[in-house]
Amino acid sequence: MVWTGWWNETRLAANSIAAYATDWVSPTLRLGVTGLSRSGKTVFITALVHGLLTAARWPVFEAQAQGRIARVRLEPQPDDGVPRFPYEDHLETLTARRQWPEGTKRISEIRLAIDFASNAGIMRGTEKTLTLDIVDYPGEWLLDLPLLAQSYAEWSRLAIEAARRPPRAPLAAQWLAATTATQPFDKASESNARRLAELFTAYLKSCRDERVSLSTLPPGRFLLPGEMEGSPALTFAPLDLDGREPAGDSLASLMEKRFESYKRLVVMPFYTNHFATLDRQIVLVDALAALNAGPAALADLEIALADVLTAFRPGANSILSAMLSRRIDRILFAATKADHLHQTSHDRLEGLLKRLTDRAIRRAEFAGARVDAVALASLRATRETTVTRLGRPLSCIVGTPMPGETTGGEIFDGQSEVAVFPGELPSDPAGLFAGPDAFRGEDYRFVRFLPPKADPTQPLPHIRLDRAVEFLIGDRLA
Repeated sequence: MVWTGWWNETRLAANSIAAYATDWVSPTLRLGVTGLSRSGKTVFITALVHGLLTAARWPVFEAQAQGRIARVRLEPQPDDGVPRFPYEDHLETLTARRQWPEGTKRISEIRLAIDFASNAGIMRGTEKTLTLDIVDYPGEWLLDLPLLAQSYAEWSRLAIEAARRPPRAPLAAQWLAATTATQPFDKASESNARRLAELFTAYLKSCRDERVSLSTLPPGRFLLPGEMEGSPALTFAPLDLDGREPAGDSLASLMEKRFESYKRLVVMPFYTNHFATLDRQIVLVDALAALNAGPAALADLEIALADVLTAFRPGANSILSAMLSRRIDRILFAATKADHLHQTSHDRLEGLLKRLTDRAIRRAEFAGARVDAVALASLRATRETTVTRLGRPLSCIVGTPMPGETTGGEIFDGQSEVAVFPGELPSDPAGLFAGPDAFRGEDYRFVRFLPPKADPTQPLPHIRLDRAVEFLIGDRLA
């Protein structure tokens, strides 16, 4: 393990030196985009790329607002071994078909070249080019990185303890029963290993249901296996070892071996080849889904966001750090789907996100990284209106609900626009964390809407997307 760690650090240093040399000649910024399932990663990247290509009016994005960006163009995919982010397909899905694109299931990249006039000192007016590489990857993979520091026994203990607590306990009942009936130190059986792995995977998937919306669900490839589906490295599960060490040809020993293979074959390559090369990072957060599901989901999301930051290498970059170990010097947490709320609650959603990420943000800032939080909608699907009901004005949103969505007993057909009162977030989010009785999911009605009617040749409607872009890349266009 010591040798493996030394070798990986050596590879990281070599990669960083190579990247630094390239960056000196042709400035490049690698932006990581992640978030847990249904947080809006695909829509964010599509809207970001489209806004840059169409010169959207983004008043907070200074380089654009000042007219200093001469042109933006798509460049060939930078890494032949990584799929290209299918921007054009996703844009067509959103605008021509008015459907939300499929979510992120694997890593992908897209490259933009931004020609701009410098606004800095003696370089003022000089045309420069920034190459922007956008790296899209599932947040579930990010939550795997803490596994690198855990043994199989430690991971098993933590996973079983979590599964025995509400609201997970009823969802894990079948897997826990099978685990209790298993003798970990009996001779290994492939059929037994597969059965436990299948039950464990089914439990993890049930935790993702929108009625529960839990977030801390590693190993991430159990939920998004991709090309590794059915491989031995994904055929293991936690066992109650009762403090004993796996040995010999036991089931526990087999599970431990596959857990270590998962770290070696899946987690470490992702970290070394992709994650450790990032300069900036945005983490998209679907806080509204957690609110819909209730206090347990909100508390679990807070834990997941803290775990996310433990995986980062935040800090201010210097020449030495850029050469030896690239660090993420800006991190943006973004609460998505702000268009599901009236604008009077946008700042409150941002306040909720800051409360959820408070511990994580303080840790990153201590390391020297700049961190911010924003509530946004990459593609705005609603507009606002005021409806009078029983003599009382209600701040509502108007959009076309997705087929099958319901509120107030009404089931929508996906054809007609409706006005919806989504409820108001509290001005002080602390009350939402006051315990299991803090609120009920029915306190809020976050209806899912279809994408708006939009012309693909024109900039797309959004909420605060320009603020996010300015924070993430604005300083590199000065």
